Amino acid sequence: MRRRAGARRGVRLDFPPAIPSEVRVRLIGLVLALGLTLVPLAGEAQQAGKVWRIGVLYPGADNSLFRANFDGFRQALGTAGYVERRNLAFDLRFGDGRALAPLAAELTTFRPDLVLAIARSGVMAMHAATSTIPVVALDLESDPVASGFVKTIPRPGGNLTGVFMDFPELAGKWLEILQTTIPALARVAVLWDPATGSAQLDAAHRAARILKLALYPIEARTTAEIGPAFREAMRNRPSGMIVLTSPIFNSGRREIVALAARYRLPTLVPFPGYEKDGGLVSYGPEVMTMYAQAGTLAVKILSGTPPTEIPVERPTRFTFAFNLKTAKALGLTIPQTLLLRADQVIE
Repeated sequence: MRRRAGARRGVRLDFPPAIPSEVRVRLIGLVLALGLTLVPLAGEAQQAGKVWRIGVLYPGADNSLFRANFDGFRQALGTAGYVERRNLAFDLRFGDGRALAPLAAELTTFRPDLVLAIARSGVMAMHAATSTIPVVALDLESDPVASGFVKTIPRPGGNLTGVFMDFPELAGKWLEILQTTIPALARVAVLWDPATGSAQLDAAHRAARILKLALYPIEARTTAEIGPAFREAMRNRPSGMIVLTSPIFNSGRREIVALAARYRLPTLVPFPGYEKDGGLVSYGPEVMTMYAQAGTLAVKILSGTPPTEIPVERPTRFTFAFNLKTAKALGLTIPQTLLLRADQVIE
């Protein structure tokens, strides 16, 4: 596997500056260290003998991919002295086809010290379920102010704060990457989870008109629906696919790899790690780092700072990666302009 970093002049696509992937673990540690300098020392913040309780509402499936990302949240708490099975307990609830409102209501009955709500649907469910229990959101799809989750970015003004991407125009970047990768691209399938809202899909339609691409949105609301969605997509004879953000699709990332290979469909997924699993290309926020950011916000709340005083944050790191073995199997030659932008190139 080759790792590349840096930008070259003359490349059309406007990406965040790349950082070599081997320093990412240290970056996560830096996120934790910087965040935790703003809160009291763990020994001062914790009450003797207390077991802190955190609810977690995740709309996707419980699997190794979720657990690996969730470790970022767990590690942030552990760095501050909040350690599972010692003075910390998690109550996790998973959707993946189940209604989230009853799960959110169930979490409130446990009287948690705070709830981590993931994705737009999870945040909406917790926002409706409680106005008193602190909520830390981790949401790639919503504008937190326009959605009514917070009053302002610097001062949320209620019981909710968190990490929001709020950059639907990224869907246009995904189409640009795919078009640069596949010069003959004309018809693009878009895998979309309606529970995440339409902001990214709307942005994709706007970008497609400029790029002169025909879009064919295909819905999937659970991991079980991903396979049928691919079969439906192929009826439109697409020459590529982009996958919009959703915990359902992150949970089902490896299934997406297998289906894209089966149908020989070049597919871009926004979740780092897709290329390591055998996918063609990924470009999006480092999800584990976002969980670490959410963890530092949780530490501030457990240390006594109310959510109303904790500014909303945005993702700090994006990763762009290609798998050249997959490109070769698909008969594609990735342009050097893209490879020079990539954080990772797997050969």
